[in-house]
Amino acid sequence: MRTSTSALLAAGGTAALMALGLGPAAAHVHITPDTTGAGETALLTFDLSHGCEGSPTTALTFTLPDELTDATPTAHAGWDVKKVTEELSEPRTLPNGSQVSSRTSAIVYTAQQPLADGVRDTFTLSVTLPEEEGATLAFPVLQTCADGQTDWAQVPAEGQTAHDLDSPAPALTVTEADDDGDGDGDDHGDHGDGHNPGTPASSTERDDDDDDTDAAAIAGYTGLGAGLLGLAAGVTALVRTRGRSKA
Repeated sequence: MRTSTSALLAAGGTAALMALGLGPAAAHVHITPDTTGAGETALLTFDLSHGCEGSPTTALTFTLPDELTDATPTAHAGWDVKKVTEELSEPRTLPNGSQVSSRTSAIVYTAQQPLADGVRDTFTLSVTLPEEEGATLAFPVLQTCADGQTDWAQVPAEGQTAHDLDSPAPALTVTEADDDGDGDGDDHGDHGDGHNPGTPASSTERDDDDDDTDAAAIAGYTGLGAGLLGLAAGVTALVRTRGRSKA
């Protein structure tokens, strides 16, 4: 009787632990640029599908890197959007020769109705990338929720990757400009996974990240299934033991 009860509790505990391990695999805010070519106008699509430890999202603040002076947010149904500006310590000369004394430092999206945890959404900004290739641009995202917040702002130090961090900032690396200069060259469609500012953005990195997430999810579900089978076996053994004792 005690043996069967112990087996039942152990199986149930295994199933519960496996279930708890499924959540974090898909967390992070990702960035997908339609081009990373130097000097080009890029559409940056950010996506997320999680709240703050289960709490629904109420606002997202996208901070622009210092290299950028402006961004054009895409209207998003159900969300209010505004620009945050800051004064520059010194005027900045743009590639077209004009000067600016202020810049857009952040874009804030505020939800009219909170975005539930586990529901995917995307937000798109249009920016002009720097003229110099090789620059790494990080876009910290402050995710405000009904209960708490998460600041996706960590940047890998030398020798680190974003996978070593708890809350990495989505980022991309500026690549060589397209020959035709209109954003439709070979770099068009290269995607950054927002996890590793230390390397050039590429669709391969995003695919690798997705593969890691899929593998983690499959392993979690496999473990959960094994736990549930163990639980069922424990229940069967317990029922049989009770039947024999009554007989």
